[in-house]
Amino acid sequence: MTINIKEIAEKDRNSVLHPFTQLKDFATGKLGEPTIVETGKGIRIQDALGNQLIDGFAGLYCVNVGYGRTEVAEAISRQAFRLAYYHSYAAHTTDELAILSDRLVKMAPGKMSKVFYGMSGSDANETQAKLVWYYNNLRGKPNKKKIISRERGYHGCSVVSGSMTGMSFYHDHMDLPLPQIVHTGVPHHYWGANAGETEVEFSARRAQELDKLIQRLGPDNVGAFIGEPVLGTGGITPPPEGYWQAIQAVLKKHDVLLIADEVITGFGRTGSMFGSQHYGIEPDLITIAKGLTSAYFPLSAAIVGEKVYKVMEDGADKVGAFSHGYTYSGHPIGAAAANAVLDIVEKEDLPGNARDVGAFFQAQLKERFAQLPIVGEVRGVGLMGAIEFVADRDNKKRFDPTLKVGARISKAARERGLIARAMPHGDILGFAPPLIATKAEVEEIAAIAESAVRSVMDELVWDGHIL
Repeated sequence: MTINIKEIAEKDRNSVLHPFTQLKDFATGKLGEPTIVETGKGIRIQDALGNQLIDGFAGLYCVNVGYGRTEVAEAISRQAFRLAYYHSYAAHTTDELAILSDRLVKMAPGKMSKVFYGMSGSDANETQAKLVWYYNNLRGKPNKKKIISRERGYHGCSVVSGSMTGMSFYHDHMDLPLPQIVHTGVPHHYWGANAGETEVEFSARRAQELDKLIQRLGPDNVGAFIGEPVLGTGGITPPPEGYWQAIQAVLKKHDVLLIADEVITGFGRTGSMFGSQHYGIEPDLITIAKGLTSAYFPLSAAIVGEKVYKVMEDGADKVGAFSHGYTYSGHPIGAAAANAVLDIVEKEDLPGNARDVGAFFQAQLKERFAQLPIVGEVRGVGLMGAIEFVADRDNKKRFDPTLKVGARISKAARERGLIARAMPHGDILGFAPPLIATKAEVEEIAAIAESAVRSVMDELVWDGHIL
């Protein structure tokens, strides 16, 4: 299909409200023309001008099985021809939905029971909040409603999930966060540790802070704690040693549910099928999306643990039907896409590939970047990693934000054919390539990134910002 690039760009500029885009700069052309993405194969995409780019971020951490997987497209097509849609209200189902749900309950960590479906990670976390409130109402604890999230945690952009997200620029001018959501400290040892404090000691302190927060709020007022096994948008930050063990002890002490937000880490990203398995987390509720369908179709889910579901079932005679749902909950095309994707994940052992290729990738990042004078920390796990840049590594001094170092490095990488994300919390370059990536491909990603970093570093030296 041949398109008129100029015409499409004009239509887009005149009609699309783009997420996370400086609206005036885009409207006036200051940001340049929109990138019209036409095709993709493996870890690469191609735009309408014929430019090929390595997608070092798998879209938004989501195209885990890579682009152009015809087996997923064929599953979608088969289901669309057979039955494009029917709802899942009032005990209606499809074979693909039943098979997927059984599969997820058996695959998920912890003692899971049921799966509720949505369309995005944001709406799945909205569901989790309602489940926490519903659960505590049913068991006669109507005040146990506050949900604790973490600074720099990311859980979505809708009203409750956006409140759970612990970054102020997601709240500014949006009347968020809601008062039911409270934030505790970020588990980032590099920036948060006291002088000489080990990771285990830092983790213990974060757990003590959580304990004190719950006691201050009143344990009878706190319903749940939500956390990503690995911080994603907040900087791609693995937890410090001992963190999840210490946190879970506090939650059990105060009868607080644990929601594991596995939207990014689910289905292999860390090198384990779920991040919870990787870090010994035993969740009561699990949020999944992204890797569930590798973004071939919008689908998310809240996986409900046995403890929570039992209270819901026992309360049904008193309250009647479970009154929550969406028109597209359990969409048959989404279920078919998810089953096809999970077939690939299991058949090709993508968690194993993320573990093995990921170890090589982490070594590449450390080898190429750890000793550079503008690099404060290289971190990651599996096939997700980040490089954080600082003006003075000895004193952990950040760059002046107006220099936009992270954004400049991301732009330099893109000019060299690599999409790597300038993370929104600091001068950080983030990576999360498709889980099918080979050692040769991640080495190419690291090499391009090194070229981009060195070019911006030279600019900073030339301009007198670093010695």
